[in-house]
Amino acid sequence: QVQLVESGGGLVQAGGSLRLSCAASGSIFSINAMGWYRQAPGKQRELVARITSGGSTMYAYSVKGRFTISRDNAKNTVYLQMNSLKPEDTAVYYCNADNGPAGPDYWGQGTQVTVSS
Repeated sequence: QVQLVESGGGLVQAGGSLRLSCAASGSIFSINAMGWYRQAPGKQRELVARITSGGSTMYAYSVKGRFTISRDNAKNTVYLQMNSLKPEDTAVYYCNADNGPAGPDYWGQGTQVTVSS
């Protein structure tokens, strides 16, 4: 089993920055990729950014050029650097660990990001 713990959320003004962290522990040998998702009230949970075990990254169109996903394998930690934040970025952000098509996904507890106008 994999455990994920997120941190770094908070309240910022539009144009500000935050960095989210996701620390993984447990049976992490089977993880193929990790990503960040977000869910705003009344909306579907959406993929924000993803990074594979090989270092390939992917971003949602709405955050390209503003957000950066990175990893520190020695610390078993994935980061999401969020710059130029907008009010529409307000959501609960969840860390996800992907175990491949046939394996289970793991989720963190979520961290609230609120961007004021």
